[in-house]
Amino acid sequence: MTATKIFWAIGDFLYGFPFEFYDWVGNKFNYSCIVLGFVGLIYWLRLQNKFDKEAQNNTNKLR
Repeated sequence: MTATKIFWAIGDFLYGFPFEFYDWVGNKFNYSCIVLGFVGLIYWLRLQNKFDKEAQNNTNKLR
C-alpha cells in the first residue's frame, strides 16, 4: 500500500465524517437552543416577578 492511497483514504474518511454528523444533527441543535431560550426566559420572568412583589411589600429594603 502506498502513501498516496493511505492519504486518499484518510481524506475520504474525513470528508464524509463531518457531513454525516451534520446530517444527523439537522435542526435539532437549533430547536434545542430555541427551547432552552424560552425556558430561561420563563424562569427569569418568574424570578423577576418574585423580586417585584418582594420590593412592593418591603420598601425599606430598597433604601
